This record gives sequence, structure tokens and C-alpha cells, in this order.
Amino acid sequence: MVTGIGDDSAVLRVPSGHELLVTTDFTIENVHFRRDWHRPELVGRRCLTRGLSDIAAMGGEPLAAFLSLALASDVPQKWVNRFLMGLLDVAKEFKVPLAGGDTAQSAGGIQADIMVVGSVPRGKAVLRSGAKARDQIYVTGELGGSAAALARLAESKPVGADSRYFRPRPRPLARVAVGQWLRRRGVASAMIDLSDGLSTDLEHICEESHVGAEIEAEAIPRARVGLGKKRVALELALHGGDDYELLFTSAAAVPSVVAGVRVTRIGRTTKSAGMRLIGADGKRRPLKAGGWEHFRENL
Repeated sequence: MVTGIGDDSAVLRVPSGHELLVTTDFTIENVHFRRDWHRPELVGRRCLTRGLSDIAAMGGEPLAAFLSLALASDVPQKWVNRFLMGLLDVAKEFKVPLAGGDTAQSAGGIQADIMVVGSVPRGKAVLRSGAKARDQIYVTGELGGSAAALARLAESKPVGADSRYFRPRPRPLARVAVGQWLRRRGVASAMIDLSDGLSTDLEHICEESHVGAEIEAEAIPRARVGLGKKRVALELALHGGDDYELLFTSAAAVPSVVAGVRVTRIGRTTKSAGMRLIGADGKRRPLKAGGWEHFRENL
């Protein structure tokens, strides 16, 4: 970055031989979070993680972030300070400068729009459209933990003293290093981040790559939550969002650990269209996208 906050525009320097990646994501009160459920620091972390995860899914290197924040008159300054603390913690962790943005008054609630700019070597961005039939399907980390925590809150169950034990990953992490490792070695044929849920994001790859998919239910790495470390329900791992893991396809051999993160093979792509779930009994059943739907109330 040449010039950041302080001028009318930031001035960014793109490395020679690279292309620019630009992504933007909203974080909206009562759609993506609730003030009475989520700590401000976690909302801030999640806000920037959403953008970084998109850059990770392209195999890119984040360069700078921009935040536009609209606040209702009833939002206390303390909430804003804690929100920014969480966001800036992530920015420091990934060495991504907050290079600009805007603030405004909202007619109601909190609206945060994060834009992240990154770069990738020319022609090397990992797209959703590169999967071929008979590629293997992989996922990083564990799935369903965030959805399980949200379901617990929605059921109005107490999450007081034991909430820190229940949440499997209170600090969501973008898999930037994993995405870069896969891109550098030409391993991933197609990739997407799991923000909307495994079933929905897998459907995006299938549609863009013109392939189908078969997923093995027992292979899906389901998060373990609570004091008893019980695995979350399969439905939450399939359709829950906010995991920010990477889902990718590959025709090459993939290690079980990449950049310190567990990688699990969960299925394969097929010539025939549509998605199917293979149960423990070996039977194939249609799998429909059931994750986040934009323009639908989710909280």
C-alpha cells in the first residue's frame, strides 16, 4: 500500500505480474447477527473474516481492507469500539491494513460493509468453474459448529458460563494460507469458501463447473461441541453457514493436513448433474441446497 487512510482515496500497489481481487460483503444486524446474542468483538472479527475468506478461496494474498459502517442512533460508542477491536485484531493477524471506508447514520440497526482487495499471479486465480468429472471433493476443518451455536441461541437455551465451552470456534479464521498452498501447487481445480453452507456452496461449484457431486455423509467432518464434545447434527454440517472453511475439488493427491489445517475428502464430482448424499447404508439420496438464501430472513 502506498497511501492509506488520510486522503480522498487509498493508493495500492499491485505486485508485478499479478491481477487484482476485489470482494465485498455486508454484515447486517438481525440478518447476520444480533446484538443480544453476539459479542461486538466477534461481530467485528466475522465482518473482516468474510472478506478474507473470499480472497482465500481464490488462492489470493489480501492487500487491504475498507470498512463502511452505518449506525443507528441507539448504538453506544462502547459497542463500536469493541467491534473495531475485533476487526482490527484480525487485520493485524493477517497483516492487512484498514486502508479506508466511510461512516454514516443508519435509519435502523447496524450495517457494516467490508471490502477486501487482494492479488493473485496473473491467470492463477482458483475459480468455481474448474472442476472436472471424477475430481475428488475436499473440505478443510470441521463443519456445523457455528450453526449449532446459533441454533442453541435461537432455542433460548442458556449460554452463560458454559458458552465458551460450547462454541467450537469463537474466533472464526479465514483459511488464507491453505488457499495459497493449493494455488501455488496447482492442486485445486475449483474452490469456494463455506459461508452459505456446504450444500449451497457445493451447488455453486457444480453449476459453474457443469458437474454433479456425490457426498459421503459419514466422511463429513462434523464439529464437536459442548462439554461432552458431541458431534453436531448432520443437517447442521450440510446446511449451516458461517464456517469459513474451504471446499475444493482436485484430481491430485491432497495431504490430510495443509498449512496446519486438517483436510478431509468427502466425495467426488460426477458427469451426471445434481447432488447426491451417500448414507451410512450406502444408499444414494438426492441432496438439495439448504444453506443460506439471500433475500430471506435467516435470524
